[in-house]
Amino acid sequence: MEKYRILKELGDGTCGNVYKALNMETYEIVAVKKMKRKFYFWEECINLREVKSLRKLNHPNIIKLKEIVMENNELFFIFEYMECNLYQSMKERQRPFSEEEIRGFMLQVLQGLAHMHKNGYFHRDLKPENLLVTNDIIKIADLGLARELSSMPPFTDYVSTRWYRAPEILLQSSSYTPAIDMWAVGAILAELFTLCPIFPGESETDQLYKICGILGPPDWTIFPEVRSASRLVDISNLNVSPVNLSDVIPNASLEAIDLIKQLCSWDPLRRPTAEQCLQHPFFHVGKWILKPLEDPLQLKLSNGGPKPNLELNLWDFWRQKDDYFLGLTLAINPSPPSLDLFPVEMTSRSRGTGTDMLFCSDFQGHSQQSVFWSLLPPDHHQTSVPMESSLMSSFRYIS
Repeated sequence: MEKYRILKELGDGTCGNVYKALNMETYEIVAVKKMKRKFYFWEECINLREVKSLRKLNHPNIIKLKEIVMENNELFFIFEYMECNLYQSMKERQRPFSEEEIRGFMLQVLQGLAHMHKNGYFHRDLKPENLLVTNDIIKIADLGLARELSSMPPFTDYVSTRWYRAPEILLQSSSYTPAIDMWAVGAILAELFTLCPIFPGESETDQLYKICGILGPPDWTIFPEVRSASRLVDISNLNVSPVNLSDVIPNASLEAIDLIKQLCSWDPLRRPTAEQCLQHPFFHVGKWILKPLEDPLQLKLSNGGPKPNLELNLWDFWRQKDDYFLGLTLAINPSPPSLDLFPVEMTSRSRGTGTDMLFCSDFQGHSQQSVFWSLLPPDHHQTSVPMESSLMSSFRYIS
């Protein structure tokens, strides 16, 4: 450790102390984590879960472990340096984050988390303190509680900070999945809008009551293997109704509210994965997706020459009996200098019936402009047969 000069202490955690330090050879600022327990064998060090996971995970949104130093039975981790954590950033804010700022942060967190889950680990302790920030860059840190997906249950239920702890852990379920990370992401997303935790429980039992106060009580059948049956009975018998999340987070868009609802679901199976979250409309507001990761619609344009780019956005729609229509927006970002006429034929089918719509634009303008059509069947208020929650569409270019 002679080549590192400690500049100041950054934090005191359960497992170790973190310092800001200077590498005297490269003059690089780094973060040094000094473990509190003693280590007597090198094999002990390299078999730590934090070390094993960080050596395997290489992603721009996961903190980088630069070096491991063992000296006089003391263990030091040398990390890249980040200016602060997300909790500190929120605490110092004079005004709420803009939705664009929140979108940028959460996009990076989910990209790092998707990489982590894809490579066989889940974090188990996601919270604002473990998300490190420098300017507009955010990275997942502190993988001390990370565990392999291949691990066999039962798992310990003393993981994750209480406010971000998934209900299946609070109910002492004998097994849980990476869905606990997704619950924490939902709680963090809500907190970024309000700068206050959405479920600030003072104990594990109070934490469950705080969750019930927002989501309403859970269904008995969701948790067949809980070890704390008494807690489940207590909260399942509560006579409370879920609140309107838009009233709790008034500055969040409908897309953000929808994503929070999906992530903070009682049922772990209903929470989207990190990769699924990245496809949510919240992350594609006002953006063009020229080549989606999975393109369900293989658009084929038959004419020669320059072709315009097409984008189809499908939004979820409610399933109440009066809402049987699906709103569509087709946007064209023309690549030729001018677009005199571009008719498109769309066929949508529901329950075996078909509706053909022919529409066109006589747009003439520059390549940087866009054209938008909002399509809604004119007789949607008179629809008598419920529409399925899926849409089969075909597009073709008409010369």
